[in-house]
Amino acid sequence: MHPARAAAPQVIIDPGGAPPKVLQSITEAVGAITRLVEDQDVREVSRLRRRAWDAVQAALRTQGYFAAQVDLDVTPGAPDGGEYWDITIDPGERARVRQLGLSFNGALNTPPYADRRQALRDSWLLKPPMPFINDDWSTAKADLLDAVNQRDFYFARLHPTQAIVDPQTARADLSVTVDSGPPVRFGELRVIGLKRVPESLIRRYVRYQPGDPYDQGLLENWQQSLQSTTFFRGAFVTLADADAVSPQAVAGHAPVTLPIQVQVTEAPARYASASLGADSDHGVRVEGLYRQNVIWDLPVWIETGAGVDTKRQRAFFDVHLPPSVDDYRDSFGLLYDHSDIEGQETSRAALGWKRFQQRKAAGDSRVEYETALGLLVAYDKNRIDGGGRYEVPTWAATWQWLRRDVDAKYDPREGNLVEFGVGLGTTLDDGRPFYRASLRAQQWWPIGEWDVLTLRGEVGKVWSRTDRLPQDFSWRTGGSRSIRGYRYQSIGLQRGDAVVGAPVLGVVSLEYTHYFTEMLGGNVFMDAGDAAPSFGQFDWHLGYGLGLAVRTPAGPFNVDVAWAQKDRRLRLQFSMGIAF
Repeated sequence: MHPARAAAPQVIIDPGGAPPKVLQSITEAVGAITRLVEDQDVREVSRLRRRAWDAVQAALRTQGYFAAQVDLDVTPGAPDGGEYWDITIDPGERARVRQLGLSFNGALNTPPYADRRQALRDSWLLKPPMPFINDDWSTAKADLLDAVNQRDFYFARLHPTQAIVDPQTARADLSVTVDSGPPVRFGELRVIGLKRVPESLIRRYVRYQPGDPYDQGLLENWQQSLQSTTFFRGAFVTLADADAVSPQAVAGHAPVTLPIQVQVTEAPARYASASLGADSDHGVRVEGLYRQNVIWDLPVWIETGAGVDTKRQRAFFDVHLPPSVDDYRDSFGLLYDHSDIEGQETSRAALGWKRFQQRKAAGDSRVEYETALGLLVAYDKNRIDGGGRYEVPTWAATWQWLRRDVDAKYDPREGNLVEFGVGLGTTLDDGRPFYRASLRAQQWWPIGEWDVLTLRGEVGKVWSRTDRLPQDFSWRTGGSRSIRGYRYQSIGLQRGDAVVGAPVLGVVSLEYTHYFTEMLGGNVFMDAGDAAPSFGQFDWHLGYGLGLAVRTPAGPFNVDVAWAQKDRRLRLQFSMGIAF
């Protein structure tokens, strides 16, 4: 005969003034015990009561309550046949840090590092008279060790650490000793795993002089830079031979030199990809890309590709050079581009050069900066329905600056982005100049746990002494990524039977998104803007509606139903893409 099984108890907790975070910790600890009751026979319940009492005491101690009084009273007669557990808590006084003894051994405790020691003391997390919370104690020690290990002192460790708590006075005395060991210097560079890629490419990224102080941040930056290139599938940059250093050297003050080891796995020499997409602006879109690494044993790579949709066809061939000493990425190439949009047909053949740089802000900031400088020589042929044809050879120089401060680069929920651009050029046949300036900004605000509010805006202006402008030096707008509800690039200047680019642009959009799950969200939005001869002739085009956003493994899928106030019609607009 099997012994009777117990029902889970009904738990009532009187926190007695304990803060909400402490109550949450207690509730989680007791909940873990009560879930075990259903798996036990009734003879084991008394043991689990004791475990629940112990769990409450332990939860209180981790939050700084070392003299708490806990009573657990049991009353039978719960509706399901179980018990009532009435837990009453008198948390008492929360322990606070009374004094901190932070000391240093090793080379860090020498005069050259006096400022470093002071900075470590200033940044210590758990100072008097803060509450002594176990998680804060662990975090403070880990942050201190990381700060010492990050530069100069690869062998640093904490030894010893101690926290003495007096429950009667609710005071905690902390003692932490950092043994830094010797300063570490960068030694020779060792590279493992190269087959086709020349070692000179590694040295373009990993730049230092033997004898430079060890810096973990540099190792991580070099590793990230190598992993981001097309040449490698994986890269690891570490210090080598640390295990071979003698205990006597680790205990001393004399500098220790360790080699830098770069271990890489090369990417395939050739790479091809294709993608299929569809949206309401362009219809079905097919794109293909071919890349080849290392040309004539040089650390350069080429990319060539083509893309076709119902409104635009393009093909390109680019040559990418390795990064410069200042981490500039240069490329040059050829382009052919044909488009037929809103009655304006344009064919372009061009030769261009581009210099790109991406860098992070100082310290642990998440801010990133991107700059791009380009030169382009192009020959455009234009046909305007009902407005004739013209051809124009041009040269143009452009510069763009972008600042990104977001929590996630490709799916931000909080932060902002600002982009500023300028350009200038002339027609090559009659020397007529033209200029351009633009500003784009976007801000994300998280609302609650799931929702996000997004505000974006864009403004641009062109100055010229010719009406034969290249297409990228004028503005058209409208479509699923600008002013929803209107046809793609249908807002601009009317010329003949076509819509052509205008000298000024202004667009603003406000959108609120609520995610029902991690994949599925719904939004409401309002877009407004115009592309006009001047800001004084602005005629606002308003679009607003509802949308659906789906995050899929193949990429984002967006569907919007928008009302175009000027056109007095409702449009369904969508976009999706699949890579293969």
